[in-house]
Amino acid sequence: MPIRETGTFETPNASKYLQQLCKHFAHKVPVDYDAARGEASLPPGPAVMTATGEALRIEISAESDEGMAKARFIIDDHLKRFAHREAFEGMAWTAA
Repeated sequence: MPIRETGTFETPNASKYLQQLCKHFAHKVPVDYDAARGEASLPPGPAVMTATGEALRIEISAESDEGMAKARFIIDDHLKRFAHREAFEGMAWTAA
């Protein structure tokens, strides 16, 4: 049974970051997205992203704790680069 976690990043730029993540991930993995929702088939498991006017939420799934750590790292590492003007340090991850 997969492990699921949800990360939240409170930002008025949620749609921008969702689209940046999806465009970037599309170079390596299958991705489907629009301005409000995206899904990327990351190596550890799927990432489902939703953007509102106030926050970016991402649900990730993985088969193991190691896979979950890798998925969190992939998301957080990319957002640190994309959201550097907001001093982003990492999503607030919780069990889904």
